[in-house]
Amino acid sequence: MSIVATVRVQTADFDVAAEIATLTAGRTDIGAVVAFAGLCRDEGGALSALELEHYPGMAEDEITRIAADALGRWPLTGLTAIHRHGLIHPGENIVLVVAASAHRCAAFEAADFMMDFLKTRAPFWKKEHPRAGGGDWVAAKAEDDEAGERWSGLSAR
Repeated sequence: MSIVATVRVQTADFDVAAEIATLTAGRTDIGAVVAFAGLCRDEGGALSALELEHYPGMAEDEITRIAADALGRWPLTGLTAIHRHGLIHPGENIVLVVAASAHRCAAFEAADFMMDFLKTRAPFWKKEHPRAGGGDWVAAKAEDDEAGERWSGLSAR
């Protein structure tokens, strides 16, 4: 059976439990589900919002490529990736990755892989809106690139 990942880029919020339920509904071949939900934090009370821009079409295509890579590396039984764009306030969801497999190791590793590459390869730009006013675009972080590099040459278990 060929598994196709669900990929969405949207402004609307998502319900983590509902997404897991959708991925697992009626399935008896799933033994593990790993979900990662990234939320907007307030940076110690200094941040009023985070603005995410993306390149429409290209963002979905790149996330789909990353998901296809994950599906090729691990024996997954399902994969969902949702990334929001627009103005997101502290405490709100930004990103969700749900990986399902017969066994936990594949699900954990695939979810971790997806997040490392969503951070470095998906075309999103972030602007922080401080409570004090103004705003700055967030620069890419070297530690995100380093996290992605650890997957080079590694194959799944």
